[in-house]
Amino acid sequence: MDLTRDFVRAKSPCANGFRWFLRHYADGGNYQELLDKLVADNRAADACWLIEQFGPTDAVLVVDSIDASALVYPGTIEVRGNIDVDDVLRVGRSLRVGGSIRVGRAIDVGGDLRVAGHLRADGRVGVGGDMRVSWGVDAGGDIACGGDLRVGRDLHCRGALDFGGNAGSGGDLVARGTISCAKNLRAGCDIAGDEYIRAGHGIEAGATIRCGLHLEAGWGIRAGARILADGAIRAGESILAEGEIRAGSGYGIFAGLSVPKDAWESCAKVQASIAPTSLMSGWWEGAARANL
Repeated sequence: MDLTRDFVRAKSPCANGFRWFLRHYADGGNYQELLDKLVADNRAADACWLIEQFGPTDAVLVVDSIDASALVYPGTIEVRGNIDVDDVLRVGRSLRVGGSIRVGRAIDVGGDLRVAGHLRADGRVGVGGDMRVSWGVDAGGDIACGGDLRVGRDLHCRGALDFGGNAGSGGDLVARGTISCAKNLRAGCDIAGDEYIRAGHGIEAGATIRCGLHLEAGWGIRAGARILADGAIRAGESILAEGEIRAGSGYGIFAGLSVPKDAWESCAKVQASIAPTSLMSGWWEGAARANL
């Protein structure tokens, strides 16, 4: 695809970026060639803007490995080994990696992301489709995934987590910001968020659930150890824990918010090692193990 001067001008580019375009491609230029030249001239942000304006392509790049200062590609990338990028990694469609990924700043994938190894980014991770990482994930910024997320080991995020589908990790799932999940949120070990944790369906942790603000699930909440929140705990159905269930000072614990009161005994059970002192709704059934 060739981009002409009038075509680019119609997208209202910044003055500095348009001057660069006229200086290098006064008669227009090939889409991918423009992206490569922008990255080579340390203008990765302008290359990312170009993809936002003109969208992805059906091109496919297949390589053994990638070691670059930055990479912006509008199509699909398949890498047999590892990716090591110092700044930005931007892919218009899908990215499949046979090894691990290290990105110095941000990674943005328009489609699905598949990583056979570990994913580490010092900044934001954005994925438009599903995200599958066989090992762990470490992100210095927010993680936003438009589809389902599955991480084989731990997921650590120093920002917020936002999932458009189901989300699960084989180990811990930890964020310093909010955790928002449209469907089910699961972790093999702990789930911890410094702010609120919300799931449209259920929340399940193999160990403890810790929440810095309010903990909310449209369906049920279950933990293999404790459920602790500094705010309120609210569930549409049951709340089950092997250890204690404790809300923040002055806040309550609410089970069965999505079911009628006469169905609480079967659909809004509350189980913990001891009876919660701030239980406001739900059917207290004691400390015996049960299933949501």
